[in-house]
Amino acid sequence: MALQWKIKPFEALSVNELYDLLKLRSEIFVVEQNCVYLDLDGKDKVALHLFAEFEGKVVAHARLFKPGISFDNASIGRVVVDANYRDRKWGHDLMREAIAGVAHHYGERKITIGAQLYLKKFYESHGFVQSSEMYLEDDIPHIEMIKE
Repeated sequence: MALQWKIKPFEALSVNELYDLLKLRSEIFVVEQNCVYLDLDGKDKVALHLFAEFEGKVVAHARLFKPGISFDNASIGRVVVDANYRDRKWGHDLMREAIAGVAHHYGERKITIGAQLYLKKFYESHGFVQSSEMYLEDDIPHIEMIKE
């Protein structure tokens, strides 16, 4: 069975889809990474939500933003894949879909992300280049990266 990709603005998400997206983010960003932070930052309402379902379960998610919301450029954030499926390399599919989604929905090719430092090589494989020094966000090392 293949991944089923969906991309929706906040208002179009069903209650179950929203719950599943937030549950996945909480499982990874709060529990797995042992990081207490406020995931609900107010940006979900202005994001396009890209997500993949596999066998009826949300297994990947990213938020897409037009320029001026998170960065001057368009951006991608909250990139997450269910830990039980990481061996399938769906993170790469997620990034390809996210980059294409930004181009399709916003007409933008230049994208900025705030990446966790340990994922630098992963994002480089998708054309992103480090554009800042390391900084701490919620006690996790991050860098800004840009794809031109």
